[in-house]
Amino acid sequence: MNLKKLFRGPIPYIVLAGIIVWIGMSVFTMSGFKEITTQKGLELLADGKVQSAQIIDGNQRVDLVLNSPDGDNGDHVQFYYVNQRGADVVKAVDNADLSKGFDDKVPQPSIWGSLLGFLLPVLAIGALFWFMLAGMQGGGNKVMQFGKSRAKLVSKESPKVTFDDVAGADEAIEELQEIKDFLKEPAKFQAVGARIPKGVLLYGPPGTGKTLLARAVAGEAGVPFYSISGSDFVEMFVGVGASRVRDLFDQAKQNAPSIIFVDEIDAVGRHRGAGLGGGHDEREQTLNQLLVEMDGFDVKTNVILIAATNRPDILDPALLRPGRFDRQIGVDAPDLLGRKRILEVHGRGKPLAKSVDLEVVARKTPGFTGADLANVLNEAALLTARSNAQLIDNRALDEAIDRVVAGPQRRTRVMKDKEKLITAYHEGGHALAAAAMRHTDPVTKITILPRGRALGYTMVLPLEDKYSVTREELLDQLAYAMGGRVAEEIVFHDPTSGAANDIEKATGIARQMVTDYGMSANIGSVKLGQSSGEMFLGRDMGHQRDYSENIAQTVDSEVRALIEKAHDEAYQVINENREILDRLAAELLEKETLDHNQIAEIFADVQKLPERPQWVSSPNRPLPNIPPIEVPAAKAPIDPGVTDGGIDSGSSRRRSPGINPRPATA
Repeated sequence: MNLKKLFRGPIPYIVLAGIIVWIGMSVFTMSGFKEITTQKGLELLADGKVQSAQIIDGNQRVDLVLNSPDGDNGDHVQFYYVNQRGADVVKAVDNADLSKGFDDKVPQPSIWGSLLGFLLPVLAIGALFWFMLAGMQGGGNKVMQFGKSRAKLVSKESPKVTFDDVAGADEAIEELQEIKDFLKEPAKFQAVGARIPKGVLLYGPPGTGKTLLARAVAGEAGVPFYSISGSDFVEMFVGVGASRVRDLFDQAKQNAPSIIFVDEIDAVGRHRGAGLGGGHDEREQTLNQLLVEMDGFDVKTNVILIAATNRPDILDPALLRPGRFDRQIGVDAPDLLGRKRILEVHGRGKPLAKSVDLEVVARKTPGFTGADLANVLNEAALLTARSNAQLIDNRALDEAIDRVVAGPQRRTRVMKDKEKLITAYHEGGHALAAAAMRHTDPVTKITILPRGRALGYTMVLPLEDKYSVTREELLDQLAYAMGGRVAEEIVFHDPTSGAANDIEKATGIARQMVTDYGMSANIGSVKLGQSSGEMFLGRDMGHQRDYSENIAQTVDSEVRALIEKAHDEAYQVINENREILDRLAAELLEKETLDHNQIAEIFADVQKLPERPQWVSSPNRPLPNIPPIEVPAAKAPIDPGVTDGGIDSGSSRRRSPGINPRPATA
């Protein structure tokens, strides 16, 4: 603790006041008598060594003045006694030979003691109010400032973020550009009867750049920008959140045109009544005040509220209606072009080698958000600096992607030769099953190096962005998910627990095909189960079964049938391509990591799985006579560059949907 801050506070004054009071009480109560034992006092009375005695009633004390050789008063002593000995003490005093006699005294309260006992509480309360008043007038404690808004005002002198610093969110930038234009030139819009949007809600997965977009609006608009978190409104004191909302909007109206940005608004805008026991009264009062302030705007006030959240589904409907949040802008993970532009933005100022192609990096990172891509380039820069290199090359970028996707490389985990052989065949089975299917994405990487929580993994990534998936593609995913388990059964006849994660993923896909996607002929195109559930029980307890036991048994049978069919298909292709599997396992044992080119060379002669029979949505429905429309083939795969597992890596645990890792066995 800083000593200067300590001495500026009230603690030293309180300690000093306590010391003064203690000294004063000691002085007032000082009597000058020496205390002795009761037995000693009775002996002095019996031996005739006492001149005078005084019995103080109530205190159970006897003051004695002893004889002196010269006849003057001698020493002054006193002793105490208990109630049971009171008669003996009185008798001893009566029988004693006292030259100056004895006296009985009833103690009277001291005027100074009474005055001090009255003044101390008054002084203490006055000192407390004095310190509180000092805090209200600008002291360091700010005791009475908890009802004021904690929003940060972004000044013109602060570093600006513009729309040029944001990539991969063109639609959101276009919508926010209109907000900026309205704040700068409101007359142009008001001339045609346009009304300013009162609120803009940015929603999307974490890391997609919602807060960055708000900062860009602040930098572009050139108006006062108040930034606050949703959790800053809620306090332990009832009514504080509503008071802060009022204060925030009052400040914004006084400095209009202005922008208010509330990050993580779901902390205060959650659905009212959504909680066991009736909800949170303080949060609901804050939300009510926020609703009133947003709906109470004047059309010409020119104050806009921008909010960001990852969970728009739990926000109160009154907050999302037109007139409050007029616009709801989704900020999703970027597509291929967006990822390339994000990499270019974050690559500014970083020494990239001439051989680095950011489009290749963008193709290798499907599903990555802007934060993930920034982390990839930062990890690549750290790896380059750690290896004492000057340029960020493809090896560093490839290792950084693996680090973000699958976790750090576990160099300290040394596997035995038998376990390493099992892992090689397991990952080879995944890769071979994926290559033998007709609707899977290409296999881009296989490794048996332990990374994160996996002993190895197979990377199967799409060449282009996908927004939907067909039934044939899902069946292929089931087949190559079971490929690792099937390879262990064919080669070793003794499967391990390393396929637990594969079985879990395959079961989840199969159950979604039956209950959500309507891809089971025996169940039909029926949605089974309520995903929203009861809002009072939370999101983890939200799934409710709304179908009978017979349907549940049919669902389990259909899921099992899909898994068994995938198992048989993987068994068929791996058995037919056994020589390729042995070659792939041998290459993995030798090189530990295989890249796209090496994998393509090994899989050049793979026998594909025959086409499956045409599927119909009902057993009683005949096959259509019209042939299906041919879908254009995907582009040729781009060489993702050299893969080298020799660079030290870090600690990310994220995993791409296209990776089938083999978890560490129990």
